[in-house]
Amino acid sequence: MGHRLSKIVTRTGDAGTTGLGDGSRVAKDSPRIDAIGAVDELNSTVGVVLAETLPPPIRALLIDVQHDLFDLGGELSIPGYSAVTAAHVERLEDAVEQFNAELPPLKEFILPGGTRAAARAHVARTVCRRAERSIVALAATETVSVPSRTYLNRLSDLLFVLARALNRAEGSPDVLWQKGRARGEPDASP
Repeated sequence: MGHRLSKIVTRTGDAGTTGLGDGSRVAKDSPRIDAIGAVDELNSTVGVVLAETLPPPIRALLIDVQHDLFDLGGELSIPGYSAVTAAHVERLEDAVEQFNAELPPLKEFILPGGTRAAARAHVARTVCRRAERSIVALAATETVSVPSRTYLNRLSDLLFVLARALNRAEGSPDVLWQKGRARGEPDASP
């Protein structure tokens, strides 16, 4: 593997460009770099969720997700390269089904919150949606693989379900949205 990061300060980006994995240089505010940065931010946010005490199956799943997101970042850094496949998407779909099957059906919208771990999973979900929007914007002008776009869509679904599962694991109910709730009213959540 060599020493890929032997020199951290290179000064090559001081003029507002950065290098891609294929050796080409692009502006740091290009849609491709925006998408790479959004995926990196998402990976870091998943890392914050992992800093919590989590049930082992959720921890293992999120560690796999972090590796997938690093692969996705690599894919985005090399135009024309594919790393995320339909199998990655299927794994997320299976996890959504598995964790959702253990949850009560939703009859109301829920607010992001509950336990600290669940709230952090909700933050990761919103960061995931932003990363997805960045990739969709990139795909409007450049080629982006369908599995990469689909992966982020499924991951946001998974993070929603995991937030609910984390609340349930701690005995905390979902935080239900109350339409038209007046300020100062007590919380009516179960």
